[in-house]
Amino acid sequence: MSARQTETKVYQNYINGAWVNGSTGEFYQIVNPGNTDDVVGSFPLSTAEDMDRAVVSAHQAFQSWRKVPASERAEYIYRFIALLDENKERLAEALCREQGKPYKEAFTEAARGVKEMRYVAGEAARLEGITLPSDRTGVTNTVVRVPIGVVAAITPWNFPILTPLRKIVPALIAGCTVVLKPASQTPLTAVILTELFERAGLPAGTVNLVTGSGRKVGDALVSHPLVRGVSFTGSTHVGRNINKLAAENFTKVQLELGGKNPAVVADYANLERAATEIVNSAYTNAGQRCTAISRVIVLERHAESLEKLIVEKVKQYRVGNGMDPGTQIGPVVSEDAVNTIQEYMKSAQEQGASIVLGGSRLTGGLYDKGFYFEPTVITRVTPDMKVAKEEIFGPVLVIIRVASFEEAVRVANDTEYGLTASIFTDQLEWAYDFTEDVESGMIHINNGTISEGHMPFGGVKHSGHGVYSIGQTNKDFYTELKVVYTQYK
Repeated sequence: MSARQTETKVYQNYINGAWVNGSTGEFYQIVNPGNTDDVVGSFPLSTAEDMDRAVVSAHQAFQSWRKVPASERAEYIYRFIALLDENKERLAEALCREQGKPYKEAFTEAARGVKEMRYVAGEAARLEGITLPSDRTGVTNTVVRVPIGVVAAITPWNFPILTPLRKIVPALIAGCTVVLKPASQTPLTAVILTELFERAGLPAGTVNLVTGSGRKVGDALVSHPLVRGVSFTGSTHVGRNINKLAAENFTKVQLELGGKNPAVVADYANLERAATEIVNSAYTNAGQRCTAISRVIVLERHAESLEKLIVEKVKQYRVGNGMDPGTQIGPVVSEDAVNTIQEYMKSAQEQGASIVLGGSRLTGGLYDKGFYFEPTVITRVTPDMKVAKEEIFGPVLVIIRVASFEEAVRVANDTEYGLTASIFTDQLEWAYDFTEDVESGMIHINNGTISEGHMPFGGVKHSGHGVYSIGQTNKDFYTELKVVYTQYK
């Protein structure tokens, strides 16, 4: 362990262009989930008072920021993107230490952020309006977009670089100001991103950062009367509470929630390729992705061959500390996460499923210093089992056998979630029927559940609420319409 890692650094909130301690002077520590001897840092345990200061600061900054021409706002963002590009390695290491993600994945997340934000910056030139003919002589009718105001960006721990970027940058481009509340497990990457916004020269108050617990500062942020939009990514349970709080002030919400994403395999000749796509989508980030494939729904006639291929591929994964170049799967985020996954393993066995690979916490050597869980495959799963319906959020894949394509569609829809879904088939008719009949916000045909940064992202049912994020739909959240009638003669 390096000397830098043995020192516990104390970090601060960022409010109105200044780094400040929380009002109570209290802090909480973050440890590396891959090695709990490594204390990542101490962060402010903030209060509603701190959050109020941040929101007021953002509201005051909005009065001038909204009037800055969009092209000039984009120039700030282009400076920020250059700094982001220069700091990819720093961000990747911080992410690896505080969340456990393998360094290669962490670096890819940072690099993807650079690429996506270049697209978002270009949205400054695409904040289009509408001009319509009038029924009256001498009148023009126009519809223009205006920024909504202060935006609360509440972000998760599983993608603590990319998700904040996807909320903060489009908000700034639209003319909004932002208060960022990162997940309490991953505040360090949020601090680094905020430092880069500061170095890019953004005016004081346009971006603010407050750390702490969701109940204390998150609720205070969502319910603040000066907040006009809440963009949240996280669990369905927390999203439901946010929606209730925001409704009191008629605050716009953009909620990206949980998923129990199916991959249907039906009459697909290249089972080897299907298995590769499924496994990559299931175990990336130790399965801690809302878009991870967690259910394979396969026709009986392919099941034995596909299950064998999947197990063979999962056996090849190496689990370890994220900073080890040979690691393919890192730890899960916390002790609570391990305990939750173990409860699902117990449930699967009690309900008659078969854990054919994994199913236990890893112990011994470095594993005793972290939160490591075996990559797991469960077969003989039926649609009514707990592991088939609930989001596990870990390196666990369940396989369900069905007799027909029609049954596969019914099983795919038999969950409260509807985020993303894949089908692997050579039957063009089935591919189109799947697209039409499966209740999901995003559909993938013959590929895994990997989204692209210029495409809208969102779900249906209990997987999302409000305007889809990313891509061109984002402007519909960060702006509102103003209709203008002009009599010119």
